[in-house]
Amino acid sequence: MKTMMQGAFVLTAASFIAKLLSAVYRVPYQNLAGDEGFYVYQQIYPIYGLAMTLALSGLPQFISKYVAEKSGPKKQQQALQALFPLVTGLGIVLSLFLFSTSNQLAFLMGDQQLAPLIRVVSFAFLIMPFLSLIRGEFQGRLLMMPTAVSQVVEQLIRVTVILLAAGAFQQFGWSVYQTGTAAMAGALFGGAAALLVLLYYQRKILGSKTPWLGEKMRPERQLIRRLLLEGGLMTVYSGYLILFQLIDSFTIKKALVDFGLSEHGARLAKGVYDRGQPLVQLGLVVALALSSSFLPMLTRYLSKQEMLRFQQACRVFLRLTCGIAAAASVGLAWLLPYVNYALFTDADGNFTLILFVFAIFLMAMIQTYQSIAQSQNRFRGSLRAAGWGFLVKALTTGLLTHFFGTAGASAATLLGLTVALLVLHRQSVGLTGYLQQRSFGYKLLGCLLGMSAVLLLYHCCMYLFFGTIAHRGQALILAVIGVGIGGGTFLFLAVRLKLLTVREWLMLPLGNKLLRLKWKR
Repeated sequence: MKTMMQGAFVLTAASFIAKLLSAVYRVPYQNLAGDEGFYVYQQIYPIYGLAMTLALSGLPQFISKYVAEKSGPKKQQQALQALFPLVTGLGIVLSLFLFSTSNQLAFLMGDQQLAPLIRVVSFAFLIMPFLSLIRGEFQGRLLMMPTAVSQVVEQLIRVTVILLAAGAFQQFGWSVYQTGTAAMAGALFGGAAALLVLLYYQRKILGSKTPWLGEKMRPERQLIRRLLLEGGLMTVYSGYLILFQLIDSFTIKKALVDFGLSEHGARLAKGVYDRGQPLVQLGLVVALALSSSFLPMLTRYLSKQEMLRFQQACRVFLRLTCGIAAAASVGLAWLLPYVNYALFTDADGNFTLILFVFAIFLMAMIQTYQSIAQSQNRFRGSLRAAGWGFLVKALTTGLLTHFFGTAGASAATLLGLTVALLVLHRQSVGLTGYLQQRSFGYKLLGCLLGMSAVLLLYHCCMYLFFGTIAHRGQALILAVIGVGIGGGTFLFLAVRLKLLTVREWLMLPLGNKLLRLKWKR
């Protein structure tokens, strides 16, 4: 368990850095290209996000689970050799499909000028198979450092290319579509750099360059079925919010025109709505890292039939995710006006974005339930939950956006995620009572109410002293101070109210220091 939590900490730190970079580059990009340029980029981002999900979360999690089931290096190598042609074929098919249908997809999005961006990002799916295989091999052996380093390097290179594209927009007068095409090319450079890093670690740690390129093995029909069902389901849930964004790309802009906005106004409003995506991604960092680290360990407990340890690990997993995600959602909602102004130069869309950030809690819990179900090889219920949530999102986005604008689009996202979470919760055998254990739910509610009261008081005091926010620097300082106050309050109440057990605190990074402070007091 300690090794697993250390792996979670490594992935958490790497994911935080990567998501921070992902949020940071959006600031100058939106500032330079404007909300219209941001709209152009975000329309195609879900397609890149799907490739990134396959390469970083969905397929590596399945591969790590499959590798963890094998005993001995030889069987693990054979498993990778059998997976290689399947994963590679999947990447080629997806790349060819996107490239050949780019014009049709752009037409369905309501903007024919998006076609070149789709063609550029289609090449990212050719790099995806190699990234997912190597990452899955390492994670199956509970080696998280290579995945972490490659993720950070990939984002650094990609962000550099995007910022160069934004600079060219100002320097050479590029259009927002030319800038978006160049920015999307960052996915190719970043993926290539990540692959080089992973190959280095593979040779350094495992003593081989590419073991899955050795003896050719014909994949069994059962493996093909598992890849499509388990790997596909993991990808769906790892990129569930990205799939929701894909629905947004095909519906919101058109619905905003029906709402009464002009073509240009609809593009601007969609750009404002898309500001919520990096904020939610940043809030989901810890939950996603915990999923990547818990899944191989849960699989091992089940394979050894250690059901008691499995149940204990599941409850710890659920409580940690619930507490962290709830605190992140509520805290960010209170500080959203400061964050929005600091990052994006104005306060447009505050109410829309406040609604949207609650997707952090819903998505984190969905990921957790799904990881547990995957470890138990339960797929039908998870598939049903994903389908219902996706259907509700698809049916309500256009309608709610038509009547309520971008706030309706945020509400549609929350509604779809809530439906998926409720279906998963009802199907989780023996785990639905984790909130009742040690009155965890009431204690968590007390922590959230206490944090909210302190942040409300903080808002009132700042308004009395400074009035309406007038500068981005001022908003940034107030946001950073608010994060410290809100986070500190939540941790203080969590320790005082004994939200977690001593064992659970010790699993968390710096948890032992928090307990020592309590004991000293």
